[in-house]
Amino acid sequence: MSEHNASRGYLLDNSRSEAGVRFGALAELFDPVTFRHIDELGIGPGMRCWEVGAGGPSVPLGLAERVGPTGKVIATDIDVSWTRDIADGVIEVLAHDVAADPPPPGAFDLVHARLVLVHVTDRTEALRRMVRALRPGGVLLLEDADPALQPLLCPDESGPEQRLANRLRSGFRTLMAARGADLAYGRTLPGALREAGLEDVRADAYFPITSPACTVLEDATVRHIRHRLVAEGLATDEEIDRHLANVATGRLDLATAPLISARGHRP
Repeated sequence: MSEHNASRGYLLDNSRSEAGVRFGALAELFDPVTFRHIDELGIGPGMRCWEVGAGGPSVPLGLAERVGPTGKVIATDIDVSWTRDIADGVIEVLAHDVAADPPPPGAFDLVHARLVLVHVTDRTEALRRMVRALRPGGVLLLEDADPALQPLLCPDESGPEQRLANRLRSGFRTLMAARGADLAYGRTLPGALREAGLEDVRADAYFPITSPACTVLEDATVRHIRHRLVAEGLATDEEIDRHLANVATGRLDLATAPLISARGHRP
């Protein structure tokens, strides 16, 4: 979740305490989607998996349960603060930049990245390296957001609280774009997989309209970036405090950008 071009600076860096809260909320929201795809692909005992930009521990741990003691899960990220403690005989944790470093050694049955490439400036090179790491017949599963497809935090903009929420979400998108994020990247995944030479490409999309995890995610995200919102003139401290108070009531229906999951097999 946090591979990035270090020279641009990842907006939601792992060094902040809010990162752990965000990882927990993202796991609650999206792990069921991710593991539905992984289970449909038949990932099981003895297989080798590379989790790119792991961020938090939930996906590497879920993969380790599936591949068992005879399998291998390599979890990589530029900052491994939130995964280093899960390393064991099955899970190996490595500091790694997917767009700059060679793939980990060995061929993989599954390479997976969630909410990673949208933040990587050289997405084409990162994708090429992931495809190169697949064994023949191996599968690449990419899951990325498409904020331009559904840009609103509150799709039902019914009052001043919702309008403020959507304005702050617009500020968040502005900060992401300034750091090289492609806000319309998710929809391009199927085509990118075909262009990379993968076969049997399939994709779907998911986004919650309201969920307790969306509330947790929004609170942690705004606290994480509030200093940048204020510094860039995108919001005032008073507006941010008012928004956080609105979020805390639990009465706002908060959505996420669509998560587009695309997968394809290496011939």
